[in-house]
Amino acid sequence: MSTTERPRILVVGGGYVGLYAARRIQKKMRYGEATVTVVDPRSYMTYQPFLPEAAAGNISPRHVVVPLRRVLPKAEVLTGRVTTIDQDRKVATVSPLVGEAYELPFDYLVIALGAVSRTFPIPGLAEQGIGMKGVEEAIGLRNHVLEQLDKADSTTDEEIRRKALTFVFVGGGFAGAETIGEVEDMARDAAKYYKNVSREDMRFILVDAADKILPEVGPKLGKYGKEHLEGRGVEVYLSTSMDSCVDGHVVLKNGLEVDSSTIVWTAGVKPNPALARYGLPLGPRGHVDCEPTLQVKGTDYIWAAGDNAQVPDLVGRKAGNENAWCPPNAQHALRQAKVLGDNVVSGMRGFPQKDYAHANKGAVAGLGLHKGVAMIVMGKMKIKLKGRLAWYMHRGYHGLAMPTWNRKIRVFADWTLAMFLKREVVSLGAMETPREEFYEAAKPAPIAAAPKEKTEEKAKAS
Repeated sequence: MSTTERPRILVVGGGYVGLYAARRIQKKMRYGEATVTVVDPRSYMTYQPFLPEAAAGNISPRHVVVPLRRVLPKAEVLTGRVTTIDQDRKVATVSPLVGEAYELPFDYLVIALGAVSRTFPIPGLAEQGIGMKGVEEAIGLRNHVLEQLDKADSTTDEEIRRKALTFVFVGGGFAGAETIGEVEDMARDAAKYYKNVSREDMRFILVDAADKILPEVGPKLGKYGKEHLEGRGVEVYLSTSMDSCVDGHVVLKNGLEVDSSTIVWTAGVKPNPALARYGLPLGPRGHVDCEPTLQVKGTDYIWAAGDNAQVPDLVGRKAGNENAWCPPNAQHALRQAKVLGDNVVSGMRGFPQKDYAHANKGAVAGLGLHKGVAMIVMGKMKIKLKGRLAWYMHRGYHGLAMPTWNRKIRVFADWTLAMFLKREVVSLGAMETPREEFYEAAKPAPIAAAPKEKTEEKAKAS
């Protein structure tokens, strides 16, 4: 940690907003004007739109993350959590990965904690569910699915086989629809290498409490996405929810009951619960309440943006919707971060700040290899695409939006190699417990008990 007496800009969170805001601040600052400190439990930023492709093996997991220390060489990057914030003293309490917590003074504060999975008290969910918010979960899901195919191919127990080949996905937004599309694609390819497993043996189920999937791209493309998945053998149940999944026994609200070893939860997100400990003004759903300048209401030294912020949508309000708020998506987070960075520097220098206003440019979604939907907004005109062309739009947009040229090149290289080489279908499930085999080899051998006859002879001799 730096001991400089320069003003400190503390960025809490190293995701979309944290990374981009810190880069923007450093770009706009004069040399030595302030110290930028980023605190996050992970030392990297995850580009979440690529998690479904990482789970399917289309992109190397290492290429969907951006190391903070490499991208922010002039900033302090602390691996830990900000547990509390004392606004009166302008001091944050940092809990590092190891060691005791300590206090960190700051002059300006950026709240960029992002969101966490929105869950409900469903019996069995905590024990059986798999999320899709981090690269670790994407890797785990890929290994888990391929491991289920290994189990099904190697067992003669029909009940175990049926449970292993049933895959349940809860949530039909971008994350759910894209993940089930990519994983089904991967499982279909992998089945070619198993003698006792075919795609017809597998059962993919998508569940959503809403009456449609992919609401971000509009009702027509959402309907196309549903019909497309159903055409690939995916069962889609709308206007229903999951009541329980204890020991993998899934019970849906519509009465359907199945046994599944794979339950993927992608039913939305909510602001990070840590915000409640910071003493900030929060909206009805737990977001930090912000002005159009991204300043936290009632303060002149705290800013927030992204999934953990409630930011007025000025474009929507100008169109007549007085209660419009910016949706929690990557498109807004990336653009808010730039405005936030500029406003932090302006606020530090005592200059006026500008409002954040950004019109929706559309949405793209991939549903597997060469399959996708896209809605492009150009003024008052909406261009709707589906199929291979939409898939190209999806890859092109997110490939260019990926931070740093280093990661852009690596991602495009993965895609290019996939055109000539077959998809890898190797399960590395042992990654979950990498020391297990070594422990079995190194642990002390148990002391063998002496035979009963010899024990009796020694007793008589004594």
